[in-house]
Amino acid sequence: MKKIATDLAPAAIGPYSQGVVVDENQKMIYVSGQLPVDPKTGQFVEGDIQALTTRVIDNIEAILIAAGSRLDKVIRTDVFLLDLKEFSKVNEIYAKRFKGDPLPVRQTIQVAGLPMNSLIEISCIAIG
Repeated sequence: MKKIATDLAPAAIGPYSQGVVVDENQKMIYVSGQLPVDPKTGQFVEGDIQALTTRVIDNIEAILIAAGSRLDKVIRTDVFLLDLKEFSKVNEIYAKRFKGDPLPVRQTIQVAGLPMNSLIEISCIAIG
C-alpha cells in the first residue's frame, strides 16, 4: 500500500490520506457497515457518540482479525452520521484507532437515517 499525496489537490484535513495505491496481488477485504451493537447482547452499547464509535470500530476490528487483517491495513472507510455536528467527537476516536501508514482514505456523510435508528455506521475496505 502506498500513500498518494499531491499539492495539486486539497490536503487532507483530518486523519486520512488523499489517496492510496494497493498492489494488485493483495487480498481485498470488504467489511459491511457496522453499527454500535455489542455482539454479546445484540443490543446497542450505551453512551455518547464516542462510546458508539468505539464499539463500531471494535466490531470492524474483530471482522478484520477474523479475515487475517487488522485496522492498520484498512485502505478506505465510509462513515455515516445522523448528525455531522458529532463529527469532531467521532474524529477523536477515529484518529486514535486508525494509525496505519498511509492512513485510509475516507468519506463522511450525514444521512437521514440508519438501520435500527443508529447514530453512526462505518464500513471499510482493507487488505489482507
